[in-house]
Amino acid sequence: MPSPLTFSSQYLPGVTVIAVAGEVDITTAHLLDDYISRTRRHQGDHVVLDLSEVPYLGVSALHVLLHAHDVAYSNGASLHVAALQRGPAHLLSEIEGRLNVHESLEQAIRAALQAAAQPFPVGGGVS
Repeated sequence: MPSPLTFSSQYLPGVTVIAVAGEVDITTAHLLDDYISRTRRHQGDHVVLDLSEVPYLGVSALHVLLHAHDVAYSNGASLHVAALQRGPAHLLSEIEGRLNVHESLEQAIRAALQAAAQPFPVGGGVS
């Protein structure tokens, strides 16, 4: 039986860091989507997803990640995915280039903080 999906978050200037633990599949992907939407303090916040404790990502999780990326991008922000295990990393290789994927959480946070410090929206933002 898969472990339940759990979340925790922390806030940095202009960045929301979300740690996810458990399997993200067709039955739990909506929970991740809801948590990302509820947890961001501001629409323009960059989002870092720490997936180091996620052993499995299903195709439905890809839809959630792409949606979170699109929402962030449309608000002048970015999504950073960090610390993927081997299985999820293989799945994300299918959409390589669409997401900001980092080997470590530290790299992802550093990139998001640098993006948050930029005076102009990263990704085009809404006029």
